[in-house]
Amino acid sequence: MLRASPCRMARGRIAALMIGLTMLAAAAGCRRLAQHPLVQEAAAEVRGNARVAELLGSPVSCGTSIRGTANETDGIAALQFDAAGPKGKGEVAVEGKKTRGEWGVTMLELRPASGTKLSLTADLESRTGTDTPKFDPSAQPAARSSAPPPPADVEIVLPPGPPGP
Repeated sequence: MLRASPCRMARGRIAALMIGLTMLAAAAGCRRLAQHPLVQEAAAEVRGNARVAELLGSPVSCGTSIRGTANETDGIAALQFDAAGPKGKGEVAVEGKKTRGEWGVTMLELRPASGTKLSLTADLESRTGTDTPKFDPSAQPAARSSAPPPPADVEIVLPPGPPGP
């Protein structure tokens, strides 16, 4: 009967422990991203959006495995998760920016397995409101100030000779 040396057994236990810790850290990281404010807001919009329900069927469920990054220091995030309904499935992509300590969605779209992207950004903004001013091409220009006009002709007299000492 062959027996493994104590060194080999210890290395095997350490390797198993490292694999377990890595899996635990990955699961904890996914759980944190699943609680991210952008994911929460995007998932609520996807579950309640009539256009998503028409495309994927109702009810729509959102996956808990979150992919992407959310950088708290820079305040920029790009995250993806899966969504599915009785008629189909797709990937939800949400991007956001953190301003004054609050996360806000800058882009939200559903990328169904069946084809073309479905932008949900405007749907979300109409439901939650936004503080971004809208561009109005028919708006009148702002009133001009009554500052005096600049002088028409300005004359600069230079001394004769080449420049320099």
